[in-house]
Amino acid sequence: MAQVILKNISKVYGGKVQAVKDCNIEIKDKEFVVLVGPSGCGKSTTLRMIAGLEDITEGELLIDGEVVNNVPPKDRDIAMVFQNYALYPHMSVYENMAFGLKIRKFSKKEIDERVNEAARILGIEDLLKRKPRALSGGQRQRVAVGRAIVRQPKVFLFDEPLSNLDAKLRVQMRAEISSLHEKLQATMIYVTHDQVEALTMADRIVVMKDGEVQQSGSPMELYNNPANMFVAGFIGTPPMNFMEVTVESENGSFYLNEGSFRLKANMLHDSILRPYTGKKIVMGLRPEDFTFCMKSETDRTINGTVSVVEPLGSETNVFVSTPSNVITGRISPTAVVQKGSSISLLPTMAKAKFFDLETTKAIV
Repeated sequence: MAQVILKNISKVYGGKVQAVKDCNIEIKDKEFVVLVGPSGCGKSTTLRMIAGLEDITEGELLIDGEVVNNVPPKDRDIAMVFQNYALYPHMSVYENMAFGLKIRKFSKKEIDERVNEAARILGIEDLLKRKPRALSGGQRQRVAVGRAIVRQPKVFLFDEPLSNLDAKLRVQMRAEISSLHEKLQATMIYVTHDQVEALTMADRIVVMKDGEVQQSGSPMELYNNPANMFVAGFIGTPPMNFMEVTVESENGSFYLNEGSFRLKANMLHDSILRPYTGKKIVMGLRPEDFTFCMKSETDRTINGTVSVVEPLGSETNVFVSTPSNVITGRISPTAVVQKGSSISLLPTMAKAKFFDLETTKAIV
């Protein structure tokens, strides 16, 4: 397998539209890296530049230590799995998986060995004689992955491969692709807009926005220590709650005054809040960082009215309207909360994150 390095990679269309800007990513050998971000953030363009399907405007792309900017896609030793499967409808599953090897003049024996081994790994041995039209969406996706496996490439590229599948099948295929990575010990680069896919599959996540890398790290590193408000709001479902507060100092303690509530800060944050005394910042709390209670406590709780209750089986999301915010909390499915009722939220202030109001960067 191989290491993939992007050095100051940029992509400009027509000399005007910058799709990717100064992208620096180092993907280790055998690592599973997920590029995630909203539509139009540049993640698919980045993947296509790695594949050689898009020219690189600036920067260097290295695969296994070799600069490949001008190397044709067929000579980069990569395999790509597309969103729409891209199977030949007139060919059987076997023929689809074998096609790339036939073009490269592999012997019939080696083609047969590779196709059957890939089919065994993916559990599609009994589908080899079928045509794509006779397959379900999940089966077609397995064939598309199998076609990549038989190539035995240095790098596997996945471009939103699960977006056409239903929710239950997506969960199943996520697990299968993760298991496949363990079996093949391959370098894999996976693009998705679904942060749940990123959190559950990746060794490392690269979050992109407007063509730029916002943060790179392990799933829990990004969840627990987001670099800015965009990452904090994008990673996690429901997203982090943001509240604009003024930092106040009183009798050696710090308080966060939002107007409709005033909370005493945890002493762990004294050192980062002190420089912002008298200034406005953004406080972030995740839904699970709240405890629901019926009694209001000065400097400890946020009071509001339940506006929406979303039972999800294993948990319940509750949306609480305050005079200036709607705060999302997560509670046990056995707890009884009525829409329209008054309620108090007790935040775990030790879990609070703080962001600069102007730069939106995390205050650390």
